[in-house]
Amino acid sequence: TATDAPAESWEDAANDTAPATAEKPQPKIEDKPAPKPANKPAIKPEVKKEPAQKSSKKTSKASQKEAAAASAADAKIEALNENGVKIPESLKIHDPRPHVNVVFIGHVDAGKSTLSGQLLLLTGQVDKRTIEKYEREAKEKNRDSWYLAFIMDTNEEERAKGKTVEVGRAHFETEKKRYTLLDAPGHKNYVPNMIAGAAQADIGVLIISARKSEFEAGFDRGGQTREHAMLAKTLGISRLVVAINKMDEATVKWSKKRYDGIIKKLNVFLKKYFKEKNIVYLPVSAYTGANIMKKVDKSVCPWYDGDCLIEVLDNVRDSKRNAKAGLRIPIIDRYKDMGTICALGKVEAGTLFKGMKVGIMPTGSTGECVGILVNEKPVDIALPGENVVIQTKGFDENELQSGFVICERERPCRKAVAFEAEIRITELLPHKPLMTSGYMCILHAHTIVIQCQISKLSEIVDKKKNTVIQKKPKFAKKNQFVNVKIKVPKSIAIEAYKDFSQLGRFTLRDEGKTIAIGRILKLKEMKKK
Repeated sequence: TATDAPAESWEDAANDTAPATAEKPQPKIEDKPAPKPANKPAIKPEVKKEPAQKSSKKTSKASQKEAAAASAADAKIEALNENGVKIPESLKIHDPRPHVNVVFIGHVDAGKSTLSGQLLLLTGQVDKRTIEKYEREAKEKNRDSWYLAFIMDTNEEERAKGKTVEVGRAHFETEKKRYTLLDAPGHKNYVPNMIAGAAQADIGVLIISARKSEFEAGFDRGGQTREHAMLAKTLGISRLVVAINKMDEATVKWSKKRYDGIIKKLNVFLKKYFKEKNIVYLPVSAYTGANIMKKVDKSVCPWYDGDCLIEVLDNVRDSKRNAKAGLRIPIIDRYKDMGTICALGKVEAGTLFKGMKVGIMPTGSTGECVGILVNEKPVDIALPGENVVIQTKGFDENELQSGFVICERERPCRKAVAFEAEIRITELLPHKPLMTSGYMCILHAHTIVIQCQISKLSEIVDKKKNTVIQKKPKFAKKNQFVNVKIKVPKSIAIEAYKDFSQLGRFTLRDEGKTIAIGRILKLKEMKKK
């Protein structure tokens, strides 16, 4: 049956290769005169005072690292210029280490925020005074063990209920990589927020509670473990780290039997969506910090011989990104700062640099990137994977909206009011057990959230045999793969999956449930009047 189709049958080579050339060249976005920029003081980079080196040996090591970093950055710019990306000579890459977005997902109360807080504490992102303050606040609420979660859960509603509502965001670094940590909400009421967080991620960390009955509550029907894992795959995450948390708990006590039992159940489900070689399991304790920065001590867990969480993340193979493709930055949000319109987004493909002429799709508006911020610091160049704030000139505030895409003028993103797609129906509502033409639901694609209609069921396919089971079916059921046509009420900026996989995936939801996952096969653009 379709449910038993292996991950490989659903996963396209586009996940691991650079995007292909678009089917046909797109018309250039016409230039328009930009309005005069508002007066804005120059941004001054933060200057950190480095402590004096105690020895010449330390100074020598630091200078060697700086020289190696500068050499790697220059090599990257040279490679880009050789491939036709014209970067001005005066601009430099701020850090040659790859940037990775990591999203923590899983059922409510699995310990996502606590693990996030512990990770930031152990990597030196939180000082002792702040932790002492959070410990006092947690004790006042009679929630002593929640103090680490307070690092990520910053508003009073989250702290009072112990539930993450918005996607928390923080940063940490290792010698190999730079990370943005995204702490997604686990409650079923906040799945749309989880989707927004996971859509930005490169690696997913699925947090599982090993505590007696908690794993079962999250994994069985009604729990969020399955839905979060499935959504992570749909949103472009192909590498999954599974952290079995709360191993120190009184009902677990680092039991190998409990750990193996959880993995056995999880693996049967996860390999439907992920290749087994791309799934890594490890035991952790978010509360005590065991097996996060250092391998868990043999006296605590004698049977585990693998890496700790940080080592696992550092060793995960980087996603192949195309820095020379057309620029694609889906806008997450926008704001006004000292008269300058700023847009927030993640560089999904291409290279952004200061002074670059850019366009916005689906509107076709044009303007200029006058500044780039990464982690609130000004930089010259942003490569794929970077989370950026783009300071713009020439755009009206209404032209930068969530769901729009910043792109190059010469190679703009495509737009469509309808598209053909391949979907996998994962679940249908009890009172709507069949999908028919005319079915209305909500479409989530990159940062787009819009109502849509399944206007046509073209064919039901067998993914294992790659054959058509039925043409022009009257209805489709759960677990079937169906080729459909989808309409939206207004033009949206999307791409075919084979051209830009990051902008070619989508999720369909209805009444708070994920009913289907899919990828775009062909776009139908609006006819010119």
